[in-house]
Amino acid sequence: MNSSKNYQAFELGKWKTKVEERLKLWEEQGFSRRLWSKDPTLWFPEPQPEIADRLGWLVLPEMMRDNLEMLSSFAEEIKDEGISDVVLLGMGGSSLAPDVFQKTFGNAPGYPGLIVLDSTHPAAVRSVEDRVDLHHTLFLVSSKSGTTLETLSLFRYFWKKVSQIMDDPGKHFVAITDPGTPLMKLAQERGFRRIFEANPDVGGRYSALTYFGMVPAALIGMDIHTLLDRAWTASENCASSVSEEKAAGIRLGALLGEITKDRDKLTFFASGSLKSFPDWLEQLIAESTGKDGKGILPVAGETLVSPSEYGQDRIFVFLTLEGEDGEELEEWMDAQKQAGHPCVRIELKDKYDLGREIFSWEIAVASAGSVLGIHPFNQPDVQLAKDFTKTAMEEVGKKKEESDVETWSIDALEALTKALKDWLGQAKTGDYFALQAYLPPSKETEEALQDIRLELLKHTRLATTLGYGPRFLHSTGQLHKGGQNRGLFLQIIDEPDVDLPVPETDYSFKNLIKAQALGDYKALKQRGRRVLRVNLGSDVASGLRTLYELLGRQD
Repeated sequence: MNSSKNYQAFELGKWKTKVEERLKLWEEQGFSRRLWSKDPTLWFPEPQPEIADRLGWLVLPEMMRDNLEMLSSFAEEIKDEGISDVVLLGMGGSSLAPDVFQKTFGNAPGYPGLIVLDSTHPAAVRSVEDRVDLHHTLFLVSSKSGTTLETLSLFRYFWKKVSQIMDDPGKHFVAITDPGTPLMKLAQERGFRRIFEANPDVGGRYSALTYFGMVPAALIGMDIHTLLDRAWTASENCASSVSEEKAAGIRLGALLGEITKDRDKLTFFASGSLKSFPDWLEQLIAESTGKDGKGILPVAGETLVSPSEYGQDRIFVFLTLEGEDGEELEEWMDAQKQAGHPCVRIELKDKYDLGREIFSWEIAVASAGSVLGIHPFNQPDVQLAKDFTKTAMEEVGKKKEESDVETWSIDALEALTKALKDWLGQAKTGDYFALQAYLPPSKETEEALQDIRLELLKHTRLATTLGYGPRFLHSTGQLHKGGQNRGLFLQIIDEPDVDLPVPETDYSFKNLIKAQALGDYKALKQRGRRVLRVNLGSDVASGLRTLYELLGRQD
């Protein structure tokens, strides 16, 4: 198969024929035409909720054009006012694309920087508070449903802080939400500076090109016209008049659908400037496909190892930026191909080609859902952890949870060593490890967790993933509970030495993050998952070092 527009190349080995046959079948069935006519029978013969009314993302590259001048004008207004920081309070689809934009592009000269706060750990909340000058900060309160617990808790905290020093706190708050949500009503009541009503027919993980992504992009001074133009180019490439074999997104979807039946660990490696993009892809793929006992596991941020250290369940995707590929990555890519691993290489001419890739991957994942026989637009198992969290909120601090939750202390070395051995002993070929860190993100913590990932990979040859709680609950959490029972989950918690009450409620951030970890633990156990829960105590750095050393001693 030839590359599409010279930026997408596949090395598929024995799967090449299967992918070609799928594309031929789709062409006979009029797949592209039916996709653009929003035909829900592409996925199921009978009508299903959240399909026909969740395909609005298909027309975003064209539809959002009418809003670009308004967004640019708003961004200029904020810049000219002297706002130095924009703090986005949001989870999942409301936060991941903006985070990628800030990490990839940074803020243009004179424009504010963007800080994404998607943690309920009190240390993370305090860190953001200490980092900004509230007089020169704009808060984006971003939630599609308008009811997201984490987002509203963070809003209440910062609303009180701003109210204590300003007579008109609403001037420093902007809401992004669907029409008619509780957040919209709240924003109206409190006099928010602006309310951006998002598209109700676009699901959260497909919303990067709606106001959820475009408002933050404009505020940091990105060229949103170019970003959307690149997305429009991708939509034209996948138009109904283009054959399925030549449409980049649909070709990628056929590949994902066919190969991941055999190799379900979709492993991403990206050039330096693009390293954060797989974090967005992670939610799109895991939440769209991880259900009904099926799913594609996205693996982002793993350390490079030799081909022999990977299992036979991998497919590799290399995202490269023209002129930025290092010799080491080139050699490593060639080694994977020589070892017989199926590989995909996608080259971006410049960073704004992210617009193209966002749209192409949305097409690909939706198309793959048709092959896998899953509903790519719902998230049926996310609510389970939320329900357990609600119950846990009433238990935290009352010690009720200790009777049915096994938590291993980092200080009980002998007991923890045995628990780790027993947990690792349950691993088998085709499994994966998921590190679930309910910790405040930091450079040091990230490095320590990556060391643990590498130790697990080298020890077992199994894929490893890393997510910070509660962020991952809105991303890979759906696959953890709804996908195949192939995960071994290491839930890592700490004892925060600081706590912050959440105004207008009877709980604190410390209680909230504890309840969220507890709720997900119980949800995983209910689904028969293999979970080990470790409490690091108050010294996270020391606890992670000990955990790494204990893993290194395993047979």
